[in-house]
Amino acid sequence: MEQVKTVAFHTLGCKLNFSETSSLSRLLEQDGFVKTDFDNTADVYVINTCSVTDNADKECRQLVRRIQRRAPESMVVITGCYAQLKPQEIASIEGVDLVLGAAEKFNIAEHLKTLTKGDSAKICSCDIEEVNTFHSSYSVNDRTRTFLKVQDGCDYGCTFCTIPMARGKSRSDSVESVAAHARSLAANGVKEIVLTGVNLGDFGKGLHGGKKREESFYELIQVLDEVDGIERYRISSIEPNLLSNEIITFVAGSRKFMPHFHIPLQSGNNEILGLMRRRYRRELYAEKVALIKEIMPHCSIGVDVIVGFPSESDAHFQDTYDFLHQLDVSYLHVFTYSERANTPALEIQPVVPVNIRHERNKMLRNLSHKKQQFFQEQHLNQTRKVLFEGQNKEGMMEGYTDNYIRIVTPHRQEWVNQLVDWELR
Repeated sequence: MEQVKTVAFHTLGCKLNFSETSSLSRLLEQDGFVKTDFDNTADVYVINTCSVTDNADKECRQLVRRIQRRAPESMVVITGCYAQLKPQEIASIEGVDLVLGAAEKFNIAEHLKTLTKGDSAKICSCDIEEVNTFHSSYSVNDRTRTFLKVQDGCDYGCTFCTIPMARGKSRSDSVESVAAHARSLAANGVKEIVLTGVNLGDFGKGLHGGKKREESFYELIQVLDEVDGIERYRISSIEPNLLSNEIITFVAGSRKFMPHFHIPLQSGNNEILGLMRRRYRRELYAEKVALIKEIMPHCSIGVDVIVGFPSESDAHFQDTYDFLHQLDVSYLHVFTYSERANTPALEIQPVVPVNIRHERNKMLRNLSHKKQQFFQEQHLNQTRKVLFEGQNKEGMMEGYTDNYIRIVTPHRQEWVNQLVDWELR
């Protein structure tokens, strides 16, 4: 493989995937590869997949076909959740050379050394039950905000979700190791760290291969708050039942943890929450939002919600809509339910027609737009600090306030990766 020099990456899915792609890139660069843009011709293409929705699966197949047209002699490597869940299906896609499951993706450099074009696709996967090690990952140089993976896997059994099958049991980095990564990132000029994981609030499980919780997310954020050089932390997403009142109170009093929570709801109807096997009811969710807004009125709160879950009637959906309408949240991430193989939700009847799922998605996206506008209007004429990102997009740059209001302004190089006082208009 001495002739292989260039590698290009494409990431599908979540912030966790972005952190892992960045780490895979560094591994291959250390092994002599030169990273290039995915739109360029490369010797190796690596697609880090998601499998939360059917669209992510389709996008992976489309990307492989595009590579085949552009660079038919290039190596194509597929890793990530889709690769763990359906390795044979991916291996059958024309042009795919290597499929790396959850246990093998961080051994990518070794696998590439023995790979030759033209053979049938090589599958390197294992039973997800055997995956019990934690690989730290973080994104750097890709964007101003660095995604730092501190937890992986999930022990929950939500009926719609394939993540436990794709990523295995809940396991974590140690507080000491995460703090060391934060100090290293600070030394490299990083100003903001987004803490990521599959089930972030479950941090502390799986250390040393054990199942018990040895540390806690609350302990982690207390230690990180003391790291010199990092100006901002964000919590990417945290389950409502794991978002303790002490975490909320700590964030309210912290200079470094931003007033911004992203809390999955999935449904505002308790019957549907039960069928989803979520570990809370909407009353708990409302309590958490009320506490956050009581002590941090300026706090941004994002919500994940799924529409069209099996047996979701018009009344169930209206219940969710009404609940979200009255809830003091800032924006919604709306997902249309899609059937995933081997999930218990497939047994739940009746199935919601796809056109109705899309109608409900549109209604909630419209509600999200109104929520976002209202939240931003509440902060007009206030001055808040904005951390500007480096990308020059047609002469413009963007950044976010502490409470996650997006700001777009003409590009000024001296503002890149700087905190700037900004009057909201």
